[in-house]
Amino acid sequence: MNIGILAIQGDYAAHAAALNRLGASHTFVRTPSDLRGVDGVILPGGESTTHLRVLKEEGLFDGLRDFAAKGGALFGTCAGAILLAREVHGPPQESLALLDISVLRNGYGRQLASDVHMGKTKLRKEPVEMVFIRAPIIESVGQGIEVLAEDAGHPVLVESGRVMASTFHPELTEDSAVHEHFLSMVSSLS
Repeated sequence: MNIGILAIQGDYAAHAAALNRLGASHTFVRTPSDLRGVDGVILPGGESTTHLRVLKEEGLFDGLRDFAAKGGALFGTCAGAILLAREVHGPPQESLALLDISVLRNGYGRQLASDVHMGKTKLRKEPVEMVFIRAPIIESVGQGIEVLAEDAGHPVLVESGRVMASTFHPELTEDSAVHEHFLSMVSSLS
C-alpha cells in the first residue's frame, strides 16, 4: 500500500512522519502523474484557496476527481476537509465535492478556536487527541455520512465510503488512531 500526500502547501511532512511511524509507504503528490501507483491520498491542512489555485494550475483538481472516480481513497484534514466538501460557505468556494458535507471555512471568524482537545470517537474506547487550528466547521452532513467524532456540538471527523475528513490535525500528535483508520479504509478497498 502506498499513500500519496498532497505536497503543495500545509504540513504534509507531518503526515509523512505519521505514516512513517506506522510503517506505511508514502509518495509526495505535486503533479497528476504522482497519483499513479498510490492507493490513497491525504489532503493536508493549509489555506484552502491556495490549495485550490495550485490544484487547478497543476491539473490536480481533475486528477484527484479521476482518482476518486476510480475508487481511490481520500482523507482531508482541515483545509483538506474544505476541499472535499460538497458545499463551502464563509465565503463560498469551489471544491472537489467528493463528500456530502457542508463546511463553514474560517472566513467569518466563527471557526472552532485553535486548541487541543481530547475527544471520544468511534475509532476506539480511549479518547483521541484533536489539534484544532482555525478549524472549519462542518455545518451539516448528508445521507450516508458517518460521524466518527464530534466536538463543541459539531462533527469533526466524518467518512463516507472511501472518503474521510477531519477538521482537526491528527498529524500534529503522536496519536496514530486516525491515520490507522485511514490505512485500514485504504486496505479494505484493495
